[in-house]
Amino acid sequence: MVLRIRPLTGAALDASLDEVARLRIEVFRSWPYLYDGDLAYEWEYLQSYRASKEAIVVGAFDGENLVGAATGTPLADHADDFAQAFDTSGLDLDRIFYCAESVLQPAYRGQGAGHAFFDAREAHARQSGYVKSAFCSVNRPADHPLRPDGYSPLDPFWRKRGYTPLNNVEAEFSWKDIDQDEETRKSLQFWIRDL
Repeated sequence: MVLRIRPLTGAALDASLDEVARLRIEVFRSWPYLYDGDLAYEWEYLQSYRASKEAIVVGAFDGENLVGAATGTPLADHADDFAQAFDTSGLDLDRIFYCAESVLQPAYRGQGAGHAFFDAREAHARQSGYVKSAFCSVNRPADHPLRPDGYSPLDPFWRKRGYTPLNNVEAEFSWKDIDQDEETRKSLQFWIRDL
């Protein structure tokens, strides 16, 4: 199971989005997201990648099969979602590239895809003139009943890549958890680094 990592933009990005939607639903069912997703929501959410001239999908392929993907767009393309979170930060959203999600089927983990995903998105951001890269991680309580035994957060991986949490910069989104009947609000912590 040798992974091939390939950046996708333009028509190739557009062609990948149905598979990215499938991967998001599959992978984000797990901790810490617990996302009970559906294709209608995914199709609407992923339109922002079709609309953005500077969007990227970094695909992880096993042969021709997309088994993982990482997405990114200018943060300003998500201004409606994130403007309030950044209100007091003093940061210019137009200079920040947003590394949105990274999803990878479990069988392919541990082969360096996480680093390759960030490397490709950060290179794309630099080439496009961005000076900072950011992403957000979901906050879940340590005593959450669905937290797996022995779970290790990815904080050390992100810190090793130069990211640090942005103080008091959190977004809120709603989605339906796999054990819930209705959507609930979730807090997401922003992390950032200079490019």
